[in-house]
Amino acid sequence: MEEERSRSGYGRHESTSFAFYRAVRDLLPVWLLEEMRATEALHWEEDGRARAFAPCEALLYALVHDHQAYARHLLRSYPSRALEAPSPSFRCCACTDAAAPHLALAVRHERVAILGVMLEAAADLSEDERRAFLDGHGCMHSGGKSALHVACELARAECLLALLANGACPYVTDGAGDTPLDCLLEQIERSGDADGDDARARRACLGYLLLFMPAMRFSKRLQLLEDAARWTRLLGERAYGWLSGRAPPTLLLLCTRTLLSARAELLESLPRFLRPPEFRLQQWGVVE
Repeated sequence: MEEERSRSGYGRHESTSFAFYRAVRDLLPVWLLEEMRATEALHWEEDGRARAFAPCEALLYALVHDHQAYARHLLRSYPSRALEAPSPSFRCCACTDAAAPHLALAVRHERVAILGVMLEAAADLSEDERRAFLDGHGCMHSGGKSALHVACELARAECLLALLANGACPYVTDGAGDTPLDCLLEQIERSGDADGDDARARRACLGYLLLFMPAMRFSKRLQLLEDAARWTRLLGERAYGWLSGRAPPTLLLLCTRTLLSARAELLESLPRFLRPPEFRLQQWGVVE
């Protein structure tokens, strides 16, 4: 009898959990979603307990389905709780030291608008909490990648710029000891780097990284030095010179770096031609 009641409860909670998921997916009004979350939507934990959806768990659904209004409500009503790590039932593995997945999920799904609101909310965290949120590593299945690594891997230039401008560290390493720049160079090497929108996005990412990396510290630097001809072809002569250390950065790049180190938000107000470094920008389509 007890087992039957347990199965019945599990089915009921699974039903309300799926109903809440569908309601977010269908972009239902915020007030209705919050009423469901507060009164009827429950999910089943691995320890056999039923729990209401926390703001951080509801935010995951809003990110997946790009429910911008609901994401804004959660982040502005519960700024710290919405950015917490979700319960184990929302994780892909038992890794307990992984960072909250919201930033990486926003980058993966290219939710630029929600990412901006998340970064605004993170500004109110303590310095240690904010640093852990921005530079936190993913679980073991992701290779311990940070949100910056994901942005470089998928060539999400807008997301990368937003993260860098809000203080994400360009020198953070993943589980293999690689920086986001290493991840980006691997993608450029793997692709060849053929023309097209993806190639232009990768070059834009490279430009943004160079703006926020005063020191060229990355694992692949020795490879660049050992195979100069191939990497020059892939990156262009000027970019290769900067990355390899064989050529000094231009005065324009140095001035822009200095400006952004003090007020990164000013990047949006700069003339378009000043935003990324100016190597091969015309043929890459980064400027008009």
